[in-house]
Amino acid sequence: MATQRPPRRSIDDFATWQPVLRLLRAAKAGKAAKAGADPIRVTGRIGRGGWSLALPRPVPPRGRAARTVDIQDEIDAVERVQTALAEAGVDDVSFSAEIDPAGTAVLRLLGPSPAVEPGIGTTHPSALILVEDALPEPWRRLPDPAHEAGPAPSADPESLERTLRERLPDAIGATEEEIAAAEARLGVRLPEELKALYRVTRARWEDWGDDYETAVGVFEAARCELSPVDELYIAEASTRHCHWEHAALEAVVTRPDAAVQGLVGSPGWIVFGENGYGDQLAVDLTPGPRGHAGQIIMISHEESVGAELLADSLTDWILDRETHERRHRGEEPPLVAHVNHASIKSVREAAHPGLEVLSIGVWDGAPFSLAPVTGLPRLRTLAAYAGTLADPLEIAELTGLEFLQLGPQDWRVLLDAGAVPRSLSAASITAYGDQDPLPVVAIANEILALWDRPRIIQTVLEGNLGPLA
Repeated sequence: MATQRPPRRSIDDFATWQPVLRLLRAAKAGKAAKAGADPIRVTGRIGRGGWSLALPRPVPPRGRAARTVDIQDEIDAVERVQTALAEAGVDDVSFSAEIDPAGTAVLRLLGPSPAVEPGIGTTHPSALILVEDALPEPWRRLPDPAHEAGPAPSADPESLERTLRERLPDAIGATEEEIAAAEARLGVRLPEELKALYRVTRARWEDWGDDYETAVGVFEAARCELSPVDELYIAEASTRHCHWEHAALEAVVTRPDAAVQGLVGSPGWIVFGENGYGDQLAVDLTPGPRGHAGQIIMISHEESVGAELLADSLTDWILDRETHERRHRGEEPPLVAHVNHASIKSVREAAHPGLEVLSIGVWDGAPFSLAPVTGLPRLRTLAAYAGTLADPLEIAELTGLEFLQLGPQDWRVLLDAGAVPRSLSAASITAYGDQDPLPVVAIANEILALWDRPRIIQTVLEGNLGPLA
């Protein structure tokens, strides 16, 4: 593991970490059967926006909700570290410390590394980005141009504009120059219905004089929280951020009878408003096989792939003539297969030529062979729970993998045999429970070294916490 001596920064000053370490030591010692007899190991992660520490939370008195003051010591200790992170320009850091009975502590700060995504609620490294700027396959997928279609018969820009002027007689509309500027900025020609909408109102707060009632009137007329004309944007895949560990388990599919293409994002999705619940409304210029150019879709903030059809046209939407897409009910085998005790029961059952993602979860039976999926042309992701693979070396036969998620033991087998697939763009080491992060970081650095990627730096700090109170 790469190790460095700490430079002169407050984040690398042992005193910055003392309050956090004292709290963790007290919590760990309180649970230990031989408190004070053996060294204690504590771990955690602190970021500028949150933290993950194994500290007990007091139960408030009956009838009272939990309050910040109940964990004020924890908050004060964490904020001390967060201030140091901000000063150092570091987003978050995980750590591991060993504290002996006399209070002597060896603290190891782990990372960060530009080749490692920040962890979510864990001290262990998240996805390792082996190819710089690599994206999961669903995030690289572009619209299928074969689904080009014209506007719906209901699309009527003139009727739309007339209706909106009746609803908003005093609104200030966008000029042709402002509409042209929006098109130039977006790099796409706005559909006539959307132009008609903004010719009636450009939806700028300064036009309303901060009058909330006027804004509400515009939103009611447009049936959404309408964005200003100069804040229109394209909902490309990059606007839907997702960690590799989750994104690699997704798949993009557009059924033959779909109105909306099942994409992460599209250069033809022009977002013009929100529904008040965090979901975006967009005009869709790249519809599915049964859709219409200019249809209105909703991009859910709770999902990473796809969008929901709301109306065949903006005219239909404004006039409250919604259309609900009929979901495909076919029996095609899934592109993402979950093999576990509660779902598909075997790798052989999951295997088919279109399989893209194989996720093997908790399993009580005999470990699985990967032979049934060897040679599948589209298999790109394998995630396997610890102990579920009969022979991890079979992974070397999966020559099209771009993402691999395994436990430390299976990674050890691949590394020792020199069998880590070189087709990978990203990888993940799944560690469970209170597993020491140091061996996991060591494996991560071995994997990163194979691609000559920046390692996770370990910074060692030493100090004394004093006697346990």
